[in-house]
Amino acid sequence: MTKAENPFRYFNSSPEVIRLVVLMYVRFPLSLRNVEDLLFERGIDISYETVRFWWNRFGPMFAAEIRRKRSSQMRQVTQWRWRLDEVYVKINGQMHYLWRAVDHEGEVLESYVTKTRDKAAALKFIKAAMKRYGSPKVIVTDRLRSYGAAMKEIGNADRQETGRHLNNRAENSHQPFRRRERAMLRFRRMKTLQKFASVHA
Repeated sequence: MTKAENPFRYFNSSPEVIRLVVLMYVRFPLSLRNVEDLLFERGIDISYETVRFWWNRFGPMFAAEIRRKRSSQMRQVTQWRWRLDEVYVKINGQMHYLWRAVDHEGEVLESYVTKTRDKAAALKFIKAAMKRYGSPKVIVTDRLRSYGAAMKEIGNADRQETGRHLNNRAENSHQPFRRRERAMLRFRRMKTLQKFASVHA
């Protein structure tokens, strides 16, 4: 087998600096110029356009590395409870929906963006999460009928739980994303929203 090529081979900056820049932009509610200013105070002189380029180039790659390690670890243990929830996001005045699957520790497993929140969207979202992380013993949802229809189709209706306050952990997981959304002055394309939600999770 040939050795994998170094993704940083054409960049003058060190991989550590690139990882730090991407982490700061994704993890904290900072604008591109905020990241530029903070790095300049630490002796790293890059432009906000470089921050944008690095985030677009390396953000999905870093997220995929973390997700691979996490999914391999989660498949080795019994997953006893997931929480699913959806939140609306406006893109150019049109309503879209961001679906989230959260594990029992409150960590976001999967993020998925759709234009609707019907049975087909819920089914695709649940199948994608189960394909990557396996099947949990219990899935907590709100009372949206799309969840019940999707769970019935895949034969997991007996694993679904609904109830007041049961899904608070999933609903709270939206708060960091909402703060980040305000800092970015909202999203302009569905593709950008999906990309950022996946990396941010």
